[in-house]
Amino acid sequence: MDSTMTDAEIEQKIKNILVEEFECDPARLKTNTNLFTELDLDSIDAVDLVVRLQQEIQKKVEPDDFRQIRTLGDVVAAVSKLVNA
Repeated sequence: MDSTMTDAEIEQKIKNILVEEFECDPARLKTNTNLFTELDLDSIDAVDLVVRLQQEIQKKVEPDDFRQIRTLGDVVAAVSKLVNA
């Protein structure tokens, strides 16, 4: 990933990961989509997502940064904060 990215670019990367790695339906991936109740991801999936994001953004993701995440928009905001810090 580039050193700075727009939220739209970050959201697209995350959507790509969710589709490729977790076989999520792209039509269901909206900013307010709940990762756990609507996409049926579990805590192991969340860890896998964080690991995959770390590979993409080449930065360490702190578990505390992702503890309160529930929606796709929450993930975008957390990654944006890391990438554009």
